[in-house]
Amino acid sequence: MPSGPQQWSRLPDLLAAHGSGSFSEFLGSVAPELLPGRRPLSPGSATGLAPHGTTIVAVTFPGGVVMAGDRRATMGNVIAQRDIEKVFPADEFSCVGIAGTAGIAIEVVRLFQVELEHYEKIEGNTLSLDGKANRLATMIRGNLAVAMQGLAVVPLYAGYDLDAEDEAKAGRIFSYDVTGGRYEEHSFHSVGSGSSFARSALKKRYSEGVSEAGAIRLCVEALYDAADDDSATGGPDITRKIFPIVAVVTADGYRRADDDQIGPLVEAMLQERMTNPGG
Repeated sequence: MPSGPQQWSRLPDLLAAHGSGSFSEFLGSVAPELLPGRRPLSPGSATGLAPHGTTIVAVTFPGGVVMAGDRRATMGNVIAQRDIEKVFPADEFSCVGIAGTAGIAIEVVRLFQVELEHYEKIEGNTLSLDGKANRLATMIRGNLAVAMQGLAVVPLYAGYDLDAEDEAKAGRIFSYDVTGGRYEEHSFHSVGSGSSFARSALKKRYSEGVSEAGAIRLCVEALYDAADDDSATGGPDITRKIFPIVAVVTADGYRRADDDQIGPLVEAMLQERMTNPGG
């Protein structure tokens, strides 16, 4: 095996020849079969053959955004996994939550993470938050053929906009459809099978100027309400200590709230629901 500079000479040559800061475009030109949406599938629908992630919620607050996801994955009428993770850091100042076919969605997220890191290394600067949201839209559009066979990926993207003129409005949320359509949401949003129930809960409880702690509480309660009406959304499991994944993005970057913070919040909420089940 060659040593020194020769050992790694091939990859920089390929990257230089491609001339683009997009890793997914680079991969599409040298190994397109590795892209999630380029893999051939047999005719027919594959909807019931793979685990699906369900409900993701996001809430903005002055100075950032909170995103949370339940922990259940379903495969038809079966619970495929009770503790799946659906919220991931996209980069230092943004996060992405997955809904849809879990395996493909996680693969798209990993590719998106590499895409953002690759762009920064090739171009020498970072994409704007709008640019990142557009890149994710392009990747979802590339999965359209697979989505038409029942393996759709519909993420929720959120982050802190470093270019925002008003820091209080720097938290932003973006939703998508299966064709790659990108839509900016305001204040709060939810995607997945329990999204309508979660969004209704957020609509009733959200108020302008909510604190970070208040936004976390809103997300946890919205997921609980979604689980109350949607069988594919998992509620908190006190016995197994399985709580929602909660991520916070501010000017200090991405951080995940640990179970020591979310656990007592969930237990307090459940105690309150004992006397007021409707919330």
